[in-house]
Parts: sequence; C-alpha cells; structure tokens
Amino acid sequence: MSAISLPGAKPMSIKIPLGILACLLIIAVVGGSKATMFCLLIALMLTGMPVSIALGLTVLTFLFTLTEVPIESVALKLFTGIEKFEIMAIPFFILAGNFLTHGGVARRMIDFASSMVGHWHGGLGLAGVLACALFAAVSGSSPATVVAIGSIILPAMVKQGFPRQFGAGVITTSGALGILIPPSIVMVMYSVATNASVGALFVAGVIPGLALAFLLGLTTWWRARKHGYPRLPKASWAERWLAFRRSIWGLMLIVVVMGGIYSGIFTPTEAAAMAAVYAFIVAVFVYRDLPFKRVAKVLLDSASMSAMLLYIITNAVLFSFLMTHEQIPQAMADWLLGMGLGPISFLLAVNILLLLAGNVMEPSSIVLILAPILFPVAVKLGIHPIHLGILITVNMEVGMCHPPVGLNLYVASGVTKMGITELTVAVWPWLLTMLGFLVVVTYWPDLSLWLPRVLGMI
Repeated sequence: MSAISLPGAKPMSIKIPLGILACLLIIAVVGGSKATMFCLLIALMLTGMPVSIALGLTVLTFLFTLTEVPIESVALKLFTGIEKFEIMAIPFFILAGNFLTHGGVARRMIDFASSMVGHWHGGLGLAGVLACALFAAVSGSSPATVVAIGSIILPAMVKQGFPRQFGAGVITTSGALGILIPPSIVMVMYSVATNASVGALFVAGVIPGLALAFLLGLTTWWRARKHGYPRLPKASWAERWLAFRRSIWGLMLIVVVMGGIYSGIFTPTEAAAMAAVYAFIVAVFVYRDLPFKRVAKVLLDSASMSAMLLYIITNAVLFSFLMTHEQIPQAMADWLLGMGLGPISFLLAVNILLLLAGNVMEPSSIVLILAPILFPVAVKLGIHPIHLGILITVNMEVGMCHPPVGLNLYVASGVTKMGITELTVAVWPWLLTMLGFLVVVTYWPDLSLWLPRVLGMI
C-alpha cells in the first residue's frame, strides 16, 4: 500500500511553457492580490511540485506579502481548522482498508461474486465489478479496491482467456466505486471543507453507487457478449451458500459500519474506529491471512497515508481561511450570479471545472480547494449541499481513471504491468459510461437525495 498511499506526493515532470507563465503574470498583475494567490498556486503545481507543498508555499507567500492577517490568528486556525471530529474518520478508514487488503477478505468476496454472476457473459469481469462494489463498501478507498481485487482477479481473467486490456478496464474503473459507495474518504473531505453531514453524504452515496456499479457491469456484460468472452459454469446454490459463508465475516463489516450509522448507534467517525478494530480481528484472528508480524507494516503504511492526507488538509484549511478572509468565495459567488448563471448552467460549469482539475490534481486536493468556493454559489442557487457533494464525488471518480494524474491508472499499471497509454485506451468504454452517469447524477438530484430524505437525515 505504501506505493499508492501518498496522494499528491509524486511529482510530475512538467515544464511551464513561457506563454502560460506570461498569462499567469498578466492575470496576477491585472487581477490584484486575489488573482495572485490562484496564479501562484497554479504556477507552483505546474512545476511538478506536490499539491500539498504548493498549497503551503502559496499560503505562506500570500500571508507574509499580500495580506495583513495577524500571524496569531493563522496559528490558531492551523490547529482549530483540523480539530474536527470528522477528520478522525480518515485514518481509521485507511487502517481498516489496509487490514482488509492484506487479510484475505478480497479473495473471499471474489469467490462469492463469481458464484453469483460468473455464469453470465464475461463472468469473471462481472465478478470483478461486483467484488469491487462489495470491497468499496468496506474500504472507502479506490486505490485499495483496485489493488485488493485487481491483483487477484486479473491473473485469473488472463488465465481463462480474457484480453488483459478488458480486465484492466473493468478493474480500473470499477475500483473507483471505492469513493462513491460509502464509507468514502472523499466524502469525509467534502464534509470537512463544507461542514456538510458525513452521515447524510454516506446515505446519499448508496443509490448512486449501486446504480453506477450496475451500469459498469452492464457495459462489461455487453462487451463480453459482443466479443464472445468466456463464462464460468453456473454454480449450484450449495456452492453459492458455501462461498457466502466463507465471505460472511468481510461482508458483515458493511452491516457494522452502515447499519450502525443508519440506526444511530454511532457516528461515522465512531463507525470508522469500529471498522478498523473489526478488520484487524477478522484479518488476524478469524481468516488468519495476515500474520501478526506484518501488522506493524500495515500500521506504518496507514500512518504514512494518513499523515500525507492530514498535511494536505492542514494546508487546504489555511488556504480556505485566507480565501474567506479576502472574501474570495463571496466575490466569486456574486460574479457567477451576476453572469446570470442558473442551476443548470452552473452545474455544467462545475462539471467542466472539476473534470479539468482532475487532469492536474488528485481528489483530496480538488475537494479541499474547490468545495469551499463552489459551496456558497450552489447554496444561493438552491442546489442542495448533499447533491453537490455526490456530484463532486462522481467527478473525482472520473478523474481517477484518466491521465495524467489518474491515481487508479498508476495503481492498475503496477498490478497489470501495462503502460499508462495502453491503460488509457483500455478504460474508455467504461469511462464513457461513467461520464454518462455523471450527467444523470448532475440533473437528477433525487437519485442522491431520496434515501436521506426517507431516513429523515436532510
């Protein structure tokens, strides 16, 4: 997990063209201090600097040269900004996902999924989609889902006669379900940035997550039927029951986390802590696939990823604080409303902005930087914050599956031993499905809001 657990930490070798640099300088001079902050951030990121470092340098430069914000208030905000109970959910969900990835849960979920849908066209591919959906419901991380499911099912698909490109496309895109089907680390990030309810976001992600899993499975089935890919023999009900019994301990984590949140037994943060403890017990003492001597490495990998995410959050909190002090979100909201943008055109602009941002940044940074800017505009236009959160999450899914910084592509590249260019071609059928689903989520808010309303959470 250490290779995939440092979002934003891997520098990109990009040189800034002089034309772009000149444009940024002109915008900074004409736009004043507010434009300078964004231009500096963009310029630093284009140099290949990690997003977390670029955020920190932008904040410090702006703080000491272009604003009169007291240093004392910044120091106070540095600590109080991350002193949120919801943030504690992030390291716990990361730890739970790492225990499950190393603890044999994925293999048993794949066996169960194969017994249920393996006899249809593209059987192992469909089993991969279903297994990704199940694992997403216990991990909260897309890269963890790609590694856990892909490393097991891809060799089996190639051995059975599937083209490697087909299997890579299925796993790379289905792994993105890890941030839409709750629990989701990206949703926790959105909650931190906007103070939206984590519980309501988790509930709102259930139906869109299941709908996207169905559409990805439908795409897999259609392509497998079209090209005549192999299918497994139909499992008997006795075999299905046996596979279910073997995977029940992993599947029960879905009940523990989501059932506890829906019933009000514990908060999402407490659910994350319960998930980490439960995953540890299952991996070490029940399935016994994780030797006790490897627990220390899992803890170290989880701490490494958590530290990087918390570092990004800290810098993003300071960046958001400076934006608020300079009244940038309010100014942008007034500007957009002054242009006469209605809800439909605004949501279209949001999608375009987020898809473009997904080309150069990873999800955590995008959410923490752009959510505080988009949130007040959405509220003024009557767009529900929970709907906006699900919309942003789906955009992040798409961004993780296309270059140049699609994290799922790099993870899948390590699993499949395929180049990024080859993977980019392989994922296109499923990526187009995700883009079509994004349109549905954008303009059908009840898809996200119906279940939270029924449960009285919004």
